[in-house]
Amino acid sequence: MQTSTTVPTTPPSRPGGRLPYKWSVLSNTTLGMLMATVNASIVIISLPAIFDSIHLNPLAPENVSYLLWMLMGYMLVTAVLVVTLGRLGDMYGRVSIYSAGFAVFTGASVALALTPFSGQAGALWLIGWRLVQGVGGAMLMANSTAIITDAFPARQRGMALGVNQVAGLAGTFIGLMAGGLLSAWHWEAIFWFSAVIGLVGTWWAYRNLRETAARRHDLSIDWWGNLTFAVGLTAMLAAITYGIQPYGGHVEGWSNPMVIAGLVGGAVLLGVFCFLETRVRHPMFHLGLFRIQAFWAGNAAALLNAIARGGLQFMLIIWLQGIWLPLHGYNFEDTPLWAGIYLLPLTLGFLLAGPVSGYLSDRYGAKLLATGGLFVMAVTFLGMLEIPVVFSYPIFAFLLLFNGIGSGLFSAPNTTAVMNSVPSDQRGVASGIRATFQNSGMVLSIGVFFSLLVAGLSHSLPGALDSGLSAQGVPPHAVASVAAVPPVGLMFAAFLGSNPLSSLLGSAGVLHQLPPATVTTLTSKAFFPNLLSAPFHDGLIVVFVLAAVLAAAGAVVSLFRGDLYIHEEMAER
Repeated sequence: MQTSTTVPTTPPSRPGGRLPYKWSVLSNTTLGMLMATVNASIVIISLPAIFDSIHLNPLAPENVSYLLWMLMGYMLVTAVLVVTLGRLGDMYGRVSIYSAGFAVFTGASVALALTPFSGQAGALWLIGWRLVQGVGGAMLMANSTAIITDAFPARQRGMALGVNQVAGLAGTFIGLMAGGLLSAWHWEAIFWFSAVIGLVGTWWAYRNLRETAARRHDLSIDWWGNLTFAVGLTAMLAAITYGIQPYGGHVEGWSNPMVIAGLVGGAVLLGVFCFLETRVRHPMFHLGLFRIQAFWAGNAAALLNAIARGGLQFMLIIWLQGIWLPLHGYNFEDTPLWAGIYLLPLTLGFLLAGPVSGYLSDRYGAKLLATGGLFVMAVTFLGMLEIPVVFSYPIFAFLLLFNGIGSGLFSAPNTTAVMNSVPSDQRGVASGIRATFQNSGMVLSIGVFFSLLVAGLSHSLPGALDSGLSAQGVPPHAVASVAAVPPVGLMFAAFLGSNPLSSLLGSAGVLHQLPPATVTTLTSKAFFPNLLSAPFHDGLIVVFVLAAVLAAAGAVVSLFRGDLYIHEEMAER
């Protein structure tokens, strides 16, 4: 006999005739999504200022892992925990877990702003509290979609989730610009910015939100399922993170025994997890949901979409910061902010398509819109192949705009279809599963895209550096030293808005031995970007071809989702 508590359905308005409750839910969850995504990208742009302030050279080989964990640790934690936290939301209240997520996120932001250490100790402090931020972000992500689904009637969820999804992508690019502006003032300001938003969101959530769905007190926690899933997925995603780094004389770390052990061991543990979930009474990951056609097709399409576009932002930032902007006269230290500005057409496309596609999906279903969106994305990836590295910006902006439109056409309808397809008491775990597929795809995408880019660069970049530096009269031993730098280090230099040749030639002891005119040429805005452009284009070709193939595969999968399916309506028949 079940002992779940029945809670009244959502009232049409707040007491006293104030804003209807559903709009209060949408506004608060949109703020939560905005905060979570702003936080991810604001750190990306601020990393040069952060590492400079704690006196740590991010390009030193021994410090690359700190840089990667600052970038990817947050995403890894959210990918691992969202299903568990979604299940806890089903058991103990989605609003309770969601509101606590705001509080955890805010506390971690304050701790980051008050970093007391420098050097490697400072980097470890920052990484540790970033992981705690990830726990708060996972609490928000795991339950926000379910809370919206609870609050809105079935025929309005597409519009509501469209607004929420738009906030997520808009936050990414707001973070790029905010990070550039705030870090120019003081790096701690980026975390105080997150803390202030988190404080407002925490107060608002605890004051306005309330439980509107039945809590499942009859459920028990699947401890073995949680353990095998968390350890297995963490091992795999951490192995991908370390696979990007050089190892044992190789430009990448895929031959590292620890990386191999993480990938194989993680896959085995996830296989054990799937076996256990078919044997326990109250599984954490309800595999039976995958018998629902709209659910499995929507999540599979979302995973392929996340892998296709997850690494895109990093590729575009490196392209702009390392090559295009310096060659157009921008100082290296100014390129992070301007990269965010020049990527705005991507956000604009999503802003135009997201809410409209969500509204239309309420009437016509997700199949046509989501499939068409992925097809548009695939075409824009192929279009990126046809433009030169030093491109004409209007053409680049046009491709970005339509890539954003394609992403907007897909995201809200697909999310709505997934959430509409499950019973109300499974919405928390369904939201967590959806977020796991998306976040894991993002981490996997960054690992795969960076690996392919670095593999392409490793064949042509050393030769380009050798010939270019030798032509300027740089001594052979210094040329060999610079050409031997792992391509991933040079990529991170471009990613951080830095010209590495000055520090590399200084470390080789020749910078002050060269004629002043030669030093001026070597450290100019054009020399390193010109050397990088041809090898970088070789890597981009592979990356964009793969992205196009993945987006097209997602479109094919999306066709199998079936017609408009709303679980409540099907249950009444």
